[in-house]
Amino acid sequence: MAHAVILPRQGQSVESCIITQWHKQVGDDVQEGEVLFSYETDKASFEETAKETGTLLDVFFQEDDDVPVLSTVALIGQPGEDISAFRPETPEQPSAEAPAAPEAAPTAPAIPPAPAVPAPPAASAAGVSPRARMTARRLGVDPAAANPTGPQGRVIERDVFSLAQAPKGAQAPAAAAQPAAAPAPGTGYQDIRLSKVRKLIASTMHQSLSSMAQITHHSSFDATRLLSLRARFKSAPAEMGLNDISMNDLVLFAVSRVLPGHKDLNAHFLGDSIRQFDNVHLGLAVDTPRGLLVPTLFAADTKGIRQLSKDARALIAAAQGGAINPDLLTGASFTVTNLGALGIESFTPIINPPQAAILGVCAIVQRVREQGGQLSAYPAMGLSLTYDHRAVDGAPASRFLKDLVNALEQIDLILLGQEEPHEL
Repeated sequence: MAHAVILPRQGQSVESCIITQWHKQVGDDVQEGEVLFSYETDKASFEETAKETGTLLDVFFQEDDDVPVLSTVALIGQPGEDISAFRPETPEQPSAEAPAAPEAAPTAPAIPPAPAVPAPPAASAAGVSPRARMTARRLGVDPAAANPTGPQGRVIERDVFSLAQAPKGAQAPAAAAQPAAAPAPGTGYQDIRLSKVRKLIASTMHQSLSSMAQITHHSSFDATRLLSLRARFKSAPAEMGLNDISMNDLVLFAVSRVLPGHKDLNAHFLGDSIRQFDNVHLGLAVDTPRGLLVPTLFAADTKGIRQLSKDARALIAAAQGGAINPDLLTGASFTVTNLGALGIESFTPIINPPQAAILGVCAIVQRVREQGGQLSAYPAMGLSLTYDHRAVDGAPASRFLKDLVNALEQIDLILLGQEEPHEL
């Protein structure tokens, strides 16, 4: 009996996913555990493996299709099996069987010259992805007139956008003429299509800068005790569980202890109200192969340094591995982004809306100061706090930064009081 391959739900907030690549083709033998296809949400990518051994009998969605979660995307079984009962009932199938007929019939009586439009039927013969069809309806264009660039000659969403942007009178001829055009020799560049994650990052960052009154304050602190404590952790006996605690973990710990005293910053700005959180839900800006992701370390202010470090490592590993639960990429009340390892001495982090602030952690540099009439060098770590001036004024933001500097300069004493996590 054939077995259905179901697109799983990755987090309660995810309604659909885009299939990015089929690793098996119809007719291929499939072993249990082999990767069938890759897919992505707007924030993470995943691979689906076969749960049965057999032959890939049919595939119901193609690469670049936007597929509702829990849909049947393929069938695995034995050659010759009747699989008609498994075919998903989707709006795509009626229009796939007769893509031009429903549109040509109503168009002809209203506009006599309309028969000229079916001139490029070659594109529709290759198929139209569901996402492209929905976009075409929204834009009021005929997807059959688009120049197909998708897998196996399918019309996909970008083809519909190209068609919609072409001059009205030239849409059909342009689509027919495009395959004959050859790139100019020696152009020296290539166009890389944006991933869904990159599009989301671009949209979020643009929205953040265009909708907020952002301002950044820069400060620094003496990192002598921080470096000393990190060295002691690294050399501690393994059974103490302190060896993996990083400099970033110590900064996160300090932030989680200082923020409860500055609720204006541990907040979301909602336009006509400010939501202040009882706990500190820290967003951790993580550089991944797919772009910037910000997993959330929930209730960081309730965790001791060992647990905080362990949970932060797990979140970062999941984000970088590309298989993090999308539900863990929401809900942060405040974000920390650390570029210190890249040697950045000062920068202007961009707030992740609707949060009211974000802290940038910078590199350690040697600075000189005067003490008792003598000049001495010390390791200084920079901090860059960006805040939304609609939600927070400059003085309260500066007080938070000042308290954080004091906490980091006395990080060893802060750790001694971790049994009382809401106090310094």
